[in-house]
Amino acid sequence: MRNNLPQNRVVENEEAARKDLGLNERLGLISLIDEGMRMKSAESPIVPDLFNNLWDLVSETVSGSRINRLKPEDSQNGFRVIEVNAETGENLGRLNMLYLRKPVPCYYLVYVEIGAPFRRKGLGTQILKHFRKFLIKRSAIGILDNIIPEEDPTYDIYLKASWRPAESIIGNSSLADRHCYMIFTPPSLEGKDLKGPIQKLLHHLRRKQTVIDMRDNQIMVQRTIEEFKGLHSALMTYFGKEIQRGKSSPLMRFMFTRFVTKLVAFRRRIETLVGYTGGDSLEQISLTPDIARLPAQSYAPFDLENGPTLVDGDMKLWNRLPETLKEHPARFIERLPNYERPSLTSWLETRMGDTDRPLTIGDLMDLGFDPTRLKEIDIDGFPCIFERIQARQLPDLKKKDALLAEIGSRMHGWRIKSTSLHVNRPLLTIRDRGNAYVLRRKIGGIHWEEAVEQIQSSPCLKTLDNSLKLHRMIAGTVKEAHRAVSEELNVAEEVLNDLLSCFVSWEIKTNRPLIMVDFTNSYLTSIWMA
Repeated sequence: MRNNLPQNRVVENEEAARKDLGLNERLGLISLIDEGMRMKSAESPIVPDLFNNLWDLVSETVSGSRINRLKPEDSQNGFRVIEVNAETGENLGRLNMLYLRKPVPCYYLVYVEIGAPFRRKGLGTQILKHFRKFLIKRSAIGILDNIIPEEDPTYDIYLKASWRPAESIIGNSSLADRHCYMIFTPPSLEGKDLKGPIQKLLHHLRRKQTVIDMRDNQIMVQRTIEEFKGLHSALMTYFGKEIQRGKSSPLMRFMFTRFVTKLVAFRRRIETLVGYTGGDSLEQISLTPDIARLPAQSYAPFDLENGPTLVDGDMKLWNRLPETLKEHPARFIERLPNYERPSLTSWLETRMGDTDRPLTIGDLMDLGFDPTRLKEIDIDGFPCIFERIQARQLPDLKKKDALLAEIGSRMHGWRIKSTSLHVNRPLLTIRDRGNAYVLRRKIGGIHWEEAVEQIQSSPCLKTLDNSLKLHRMIAGTVKEAHRAVSEELNVAEEVLNDLLSCFVSWEIKTNRPLIMVDFTNSYLTSIWMA
C-alpha cells in the first residue's frame, strides 16, 4: 500500500482525530469510503488513527452495550422506542414500535435498526429478546411484519424467539395478503381465543399503514439529517488544518465529494417519501465557499489491494481496450467526457459558456446528482457508457445481470403497450480504487424519471404533454413493463424495482421523446431495462 500524504499533515490530523472525534464520528467518516477498502485491506492507506484497532473497538463496544431503560411512553411522534447504547453513550441500534390499546394491548414492531458497523454481532437478537421480555411484562400482544427473505440466514430468527405466523391463529385471511405478519403471545394470554382481537388489530394496521409509514418516514428523515450534520462536522474537524491553510489534498476532496454525493442521493430519495413535506430540510447543511469550490474527486486518490481487476465480462472486448485504460482504469475512465444527459446539458447552459471548468463539489450540490458517474467512450466505433458504482454493489450487479439475461431470452421481441422491450446488459465490469466501472452500450434513451422531469420543466415538452399526455404514457409503459416481467419471470415487482432501471426512447440532442403517433394510438418506440 502507498500513502501519498505528507507526514507532518498525517501526524497533525491523527492528533486532531484522537482529541475531537468519537467512535460514531470515526465510523461515519470511514463509511464514506468503499466497503472493500476498509474491510479487506490489511493496512489502510488513510490516516492510521482512524483505523487502527477500530474493528476490535467495535466488538468491545457491542459487548459492553446496554438496553436503554427509559420509558417507551416518553418517545415522540406516536412511536415508542427501545434503544441499545454503548457504555460511552453511542447509539448502536433501535427498536421502533407503535402501541395499540384496543381490542387488546398490542405493540406493533415497525422495524429494528442496527448501525451498519454493528451488524452481525448479535445486537438484533439481543434487542428482540428484550422486546419479548417487555411484551411479557406488559401482558401485550406483539405483531411484526417479517420482511426477511427466506434465503437469508436470519429468516427464522422470529420463529426461534416464539413468534408464529398470523395464519396459525386467524387462518388464511385477506388481512395477511402481501404481508407476513407474525404474532407473539405472552404467557398471560395463552389459551385465550385471540382470533377475533388479532383480526381487528391486523385490520386496524392495514387501515393505518399510510399513517404509520408517514410517522416512520418523519423519524427517519429527522435522524438521518442529524447524522449528516454530525458527519459534516466530523469532516470539518478532521480536515480543519487543511481548510485553515486554504490547501486541499486529494483525500480531502475525495471525502467531501463522497459526502456530497450521498447527501444529494438522500435528498432525491426523501422527495418521494409518503408524508415528507420538506419540514426537516437538508438546507440545514450547507458547504462553506472554501469547500464548495474544491474540484470534485470521485475516486480514491490511492491504489487499493492488488491494483485493477477485470471482475467480469467479454475478454475479447477487454483485450481491445486501450492499454492505458487497462493499466489505470480509474484514472483513464474518470478523464473521459461526462455523459451529456439532458439534465446536465440544461444545467451547463446556465453557466453561459463556462463549460470547460472542472466540476466542483458545490456543483454537485447544485445539480442534485453526480454527472461524473457516467462517462462516454467509443469502442470499435460503437458508442458506450462507463457507469461508476461502489464495489460493494457488485453482488447486486450479478443478480441484475442474471435477471436481464432471462428477460432477454424469454421476452425477446415482446412489445409493452406497443413499445419494443429491450435489455442493456453489462459488457465489462472493472474494479479499481474502491469502485467498479460497468461498461454498457449507449442507448437512445434516458431514465424514465429524468424523462418525466424534463417534461415537467421544458416549456416545449409541457405543450406537447398537454396534447399527448407524455408523462402518463411513460409512467404507464414502465409500470406495465414491470408487471409483464414480474408475471413472466415469477419475480416480485418490489425486487424488480430494487434491481432494475427503466429507460425510455429519447432524442438526446433535441431533448424530445421518441414516440410513434398515428390516428388511433401514441406510444414510445422503445423501452430498455438495465
